[in-house]
Amino acid sequence: MPSTARRWLAIAALSGLLAVAFGAAASHLLGGLPAERAGWIDTGLRYHMLHSAALLGLAALAAAVPDRRRGLLEAAGGAFLLGLLVFSGLLYAMGLGAPRWLGAVVPLGGLAYMVGWLLLLACAVLGGGGPNENARKGR
Repeated sequence: MPSTARRWLAIAALSGLLAVAFGAAASHLLGGLPAERAGWIDTGLRYHMLHSAALLGLAALAAAVPDRRRGLLEAAGGAFLLGLLVFSGLLYAMGLGAPRWLGAVVPLGGLAYMVGWLLLLACAVLGGGGPNENARKGR
C-alpha cells in the first residue's frame, strides 16, 4: 500500500474511532443536556462519521489515482479534516457549553466540507488518464 494511502487510512481510522468514542460518551454521560445542546452534538457526530467514511474512501482512492490527480485528492482530505475540526469540533464544544458565538464560525467548517467534495469531484473529472495509469507505469 502506498504511503499516501496508508496515511489517509490511519487518519480515517482515528477519525472514526474518535467519532464512535465521543458518540458513546455523549450518549452515556451527557443524557441531561438541553435538547438544543444535544442536537448540536448529534449533528456534529453525524457529519463526523460521514466524513470519516469519506476519508476511508479517499484512502482507497489514493492508491489508484494518477500522480497528477493526487494533489487534488490530498487537498480534498485536508478540507475534510478542516471541516471535522471546525464544523464538528465547534458543534461538540457548543454542546458541551462553549460560548454560542462560536456558532458564527461553524459554517466555515461546513464550507470546508463542501470544498472537500468539490476537490474530490475535480479529481474525478480533471487531469486525463484512466484508472489504470499507475499500473501502466509499473506501480
